[in-house]
Amino acid sequence: MTRLIAVCGYSDGRETGLHPICELRLRLAEREAGPNDVVLLTGWARHADATAEAELMARSWAGSSRELHVDNSARSTLGNVAAAVELAEALGATEVVLVTSGWHARRAGALLRALLEESGRTGRVLGTDERGSIAARARELVCWVGVPFAAPAARRRGQASSPSSPRR
Repeated sequence: MTRLIAVCGYSDGRETGLHPICELRLRLAEREAGPNDVVLLTGWARHADATAEAELMARSWAGSSRELHVDNSARSTLGNVAAAVELAEALGATEVVLVTSGWHARRAGALLRALLEESGRTGRVLGTDERGSIAARARELVCWVGVPFAAPAARRRGQASSPSSPRR
């Protein structure tokens, strides 16, 4: 039985290293992951000369896992979730655990449930306990408008890009 732990990246575009919010997500995933789990780190680089969030997380990963995958192409919450579901299918994973921030968990969970629908896989979301800035929470409210349309469209198109091969 394979369990996939997927960590959503985060950047505000101003940091050159791992953003503190992203680091909180990574540390939560490290506490959750066990030696038989597969871990997926997702997130892109907002600037051409920047290092992708997923790569920064991989460099900082101190948890245990059977395999560590890095997906530098996920540019949104939907991209993060789609990459996780696609990898779960490829691995035959029975459970997907999505790790994100508490203020982001509700929307990410709705997308995860929608993309896992009819797959036979279970999914759950672990959220950090930071509240998030007013701007981040306001952005979440705005992004909710697209949720009913985004997940069905992603299922129809199968738009997820393939996560890279394992790191170890």
